[in-house]
Amino acid sequence: MATKSKAEKIVFYGTGRRKKAIARVRIIEGKGNITINGKPLDEYFGTETLKFIVKQPLTTTNTTSKYDVICNVKGGGFTGQAGAIRHGLSRALLQANGEFKLTLKQNGFLTRDSRMKERKKYGLKKARKAPQFSKR
Repeated sequence: MATKSKAEKIVFYGTGRRKKAIARVRIIEGKGNITINGKPLDEYFGTETLKFIVKQPLTTTNTTSKYDVICNVKGGGFTGQAGAIRHGLSRALLQANGEFKLTLKQNGFLTRDSRMKERKKYGLKKARKAPQFSKR
């Protein structure tokens, strides 16, 4: 859904999910700044791989310097949060320009990664780890 902010710039929204992480992403026409939970991208994510994951939708659509990205993320770990931001950013870019659908879909950015943590079962220590077996 596109709305206009106070500065009369059009804002596009996208929600992304990965494992337990949920990201609410807004993109506004700007210079290419990426802000996550009020911090710049370099300050929030330490490793280069996570920064790369977040920037992937922008680089594949050649819009790195066209949009400012503001996002709020909660839940999960850093890897799950990076994946959630990528998913939300892809959805927001799709709203901004429908022509990006083919490239985003081919790279797998629009597909929600459904892999979740398996639940713990009774009689076991974790999802599949059994207690140590003893014959006597």
